[in-house]
Amino acid sequence: QVQLVESGGGSVQAGGSLRLSCAASGYTIRDSCMGWFRQAPGKEREGVAVRYTGGGTTYYTDSVKGRFTISQDNAKNTLFLQMDSLKPEDTAMYYCAAAGPFLCIAGRWVTKNYAYWGQGTQVTVSS
Repeated sequence: QVQLVESGGGSVQAGGSLRLSCAASGYTIRDSCMGWFRQAPGKEREGVAVRYTGGGTTYYTDSVKGRFTISQDNAKNTLFLQMDSLKPEDTAMYYCAAAGPFLCIAGRWVTKNYAYWGQGTQVTVSS
C-alpha cells in the first residue's frame, strides 16, 4: 500500500520560510516523477515544483522560481520543498504526488497524471 505523508506546514508571516516533507512508504521515490501541488480555497489545484528523482532535474512554476527548492533524500525516501520569501498568495493546502519517471518529460503539471497523492499540509502566510 502506497502512502505519501506530508508534514511541515504551518502559519508564518510574509517573508518567512517553511520546509515541507513528503515521506513515502510502499513506494520508492528513486527514479520517479514527484511533485508538489497546491490548492487554495475556490481555486484549482496547481503544480508548484516537480522533480525527476532519478537524475535531479527540477521544474518550477514561474511564481515560485527563486523562492522554492524541491529536493529529495533517497535514504529517508522523502521529498522536500523548501519555501523561502513566502508571500500571502502562497497560502494553500500543499500536496505531494508521485508517478512514473516518464511523466517528467511530458504532462508533469497535469494533476490527473499522478497515481499517488498525500493528504496535504496547510500553509498559511499572513501579511
